[in-house]
Amino acid sequence: MTQLPLLRNTQARRLFLDRHLLLRPGSGPGTGADLAGVLTDLGFVQIDSVNTLARSHDLILWSRRGRYRPQALDDMVARHRSGFEHWTHDAAVIPMQFYPFWRLKFIRDEARMRRHWPKWRREGWRSEIDTVLRRIVDHGAVSSRDVGEGEARTSSGWWDWHPSKTALEYLWRSGQLAICHRRGFRKFYDLSERVIPSQYLNAHREDDEIVDWAMSAALDRLGFGTAGELAAFFAIVTRDEAKDWCVRALASGRILELNVEMVDGSLRRCFSTRGLLDLVASLPRPSTRVRVLSPFDPALRDRARAERLFGFHYRIEVFVPAAKRRYGYYVFPIMQGDRLIGRVDARRSSATLHVSAFWPEARTIMGAGRRAALEAELTRLARLAGVDEVRYSQGWLREA
Repeated sequence: MTQLPLLRNTQARRLFLDRHLLLRPGSGPGTGADLAGVLTDLGFVQIDSVNTLARSHDLILWSRRGRYRPQALDDMVARHRSGFEHWTHDAAVIPMQFYPFWRLKFIRDEARMRRHWPKWRREGWRSEIDTVLRRIVDHGAVSSRDVGEGEARTSSGWWDWHPSKTALEYLWRSGQLAICHRRGFRKFYDLSERVIPSQYLNAHREDDEIVDWAMSAALDRLGFGTAGELAAFFAIVTRDEAKDWCVRALASGRILELNVEMVDGSLRRCFSTRGLLDLVASLPRPSTRVRVLSPFDPALRDRARAERLFGFHYRIEVFVPAAKRRYGYYVFPIMQGDRLIGRVDARRSSATLHVSAFWPEARTIMGAGRRAALEAELTRLARLAGVDEVRYSQGWLREA
């Protein structure tokens, strides 16, 4: 039996981080074509509303381009139309050139919504679809506040939408509408043909072509992965389709199997390509910069993979009572080089970035140099957050 290639854990971490643009210093301006290139290399950037420090998508992009500022992403979507908003595993900004490959996701999402939303959503949304669509056809872009006059609007949960809001989301998720811009964090929807450039709106891709693209593009952005991890990347392909694709791609020599060493020494069988593995020998040593990462950073989105590959156990402890939380509700991972070295509790308040605690990971020594690097990163982060100073609570530097 032929022995599979082995990717040592240090090699695997560096290849993985290089594909996520976290291995090398990011020196671009973080605007225009440079930002579009970052988005294309990452594949997508998850959008999240939490804004205790900076919005998740802004922090993701800033950690790759220190000169990035939030207006640049707004311009990409609303002015330049070089990105569009839709779903991968969650709401995301996606490169506009990927739009033709979302046709399959539109179809599958629509079928899923028709199957499940009658049980999950308040009654009456299906009868509002034509009304909402006609409103947009006749009067242009709307937000959820502009539709559903007279409908009961409750505050019992994020997903307890009034019927017209549900109709808007249905039309967006199924591809009939697109998000044309945001005001604050509020989405405005318009007809897709008014938002998506025609060369992407009218480009047709067959299902098999979409599956092949989604799997190949995912593998290129991860460096290696199982069939399930590749399917989960864009969340377009089913697990069965992913398994079938891997079998065929392996048989044709497009991909290969290998063992990837996890941080505990165990081996995980994955797929990669010869081209990706050839990159390993030429990868530079990682940047020594300390980086504050978003909890939704694409490198950490798969919490189980982050734990296997880096030994970093990370959960946003939403459902744990405060008395039982070790780290608090919402803390930010800290990376240096190819290691996760800790997590920080920091939040914006008035004109101040307040740092209440930093917890080093086990076996992380917080000497003078590393502490200075962390404080320098938090000073840079204050500029992104739009505040003037960083204040540290007494005893903020905790024991490992």
